[in-house]
Amino acid sequence: MTQRRIAFVTGGAGFIGSNIVAKLAEDRGLDVVVCDRLREAELGKWKNIAKHAIGDFVAPEEMFDWLEKRWRDIEVVVHMAAVSSTTEPDADKIVHSNFTLSRDLFRWCADRQRRFVYASSAATYGDGAHGFDDDNAYEALAALRPLNTYGWSKALFDLFAVRQALRDYAPPQWVGLKFFNVYGPNEEHKRSMKSVASQIWPHVRDGQGVQLFKSYREGVPDGGQKRDFVYVRDVADIVAWLAQTPDVNGVFNLGSGTARTFEDLARAVFSAAGRDARIDYTPMPPAIRDKYQYFTEAKMDRLKAAGYVKPMTPLEEGIEDYVQSYLNQPDPYR
Repeated sequence: MTQRRIAFVTGGAGFIGSNIVAKLAEDRGLDVVVCDRLREAELGKWKNIAKHAIGDFVAPEEMFDWLEKRWRDIEVVVHMAAVSSTTEPDADKIVHSNFTLSRDLFRWCADRQRRFVYASSAATYGDGAHGFDDDNAYEALAALRPLNTYGWSKALFDLFAVRQALRDYAPPQWVGLKFFNVYGPNEEHKRSMKSVASQIWPHVRDGQGVQLFKSYREGVPDGGQKRDFVYVRDVADIVAWLAQTPDVNGVFNLGSGTARTFEDLARAVFSAAGRDARIDYTPMPPAIRDKYQYFTEAKMDRLKAAGYVKPMTPLEEGIEDYVQSYLNQPDPYR
């Protein structure tokens, strides 16, 4: 009897997770198992995975029992489940989901010698004062100062993983991916936490103008705040590559490698829709002015050095595909 091959994806019905499921499911010999909560049917989160023949669906509270029964068949655990809202007020909830659960999964994978890929975040870099270099040295990771509980919870787990690896108590492969500003299909359920491209799309589609934040920093024009926008298709491709490349270990940046302005992003959405850009600028809420990031850009050298050579999707090309293949379609799901 042929041995079953399983990729176990936590948060597999979420935005990034479901795109990873879509990519991994292209391998018909691989059973892609989703562990997640779908919540209200009207939210539509189930539609994120509806087009893919997944191997099983597991409730989070049943996760470790399920893993224990099938651990010999598991090739890789892809851990995308998290409290991803940067405005979540319950710090205990954030730490339990983003650190404690991740710690327990890491230990399980170490004990059972199963491979482990997890979601870190560019939020670990805080205001960027230390740059955006994915140095894996323990001292470099410990020097980072995230601005919110979400970023801190992710930084805390990166430190845990590196410390465990230094003590030779780690999975045979462990990789953390510091996601920058990811955009693309299957993010509708995220509501206010959706990408800016998704949030402005209804206005662009309906022939209206869009609003971006004014700048409060000298030398940065309104709409000139920069982010590293990365297409979710690239993220899924990299995770699939890691699943085929078991000798790569460590914490890596995952962005496009190029910072672009919010105005560039908005103009790309208008262009993809075949409309002239109409952009106004609105005051930034006082509560976030002092904590606002004006620049993020992933240094991608380490991932390239590890062997990933496929070019990242340029912003205009990614937005065009997102708008024309998904947002502007009756069925916008991947």
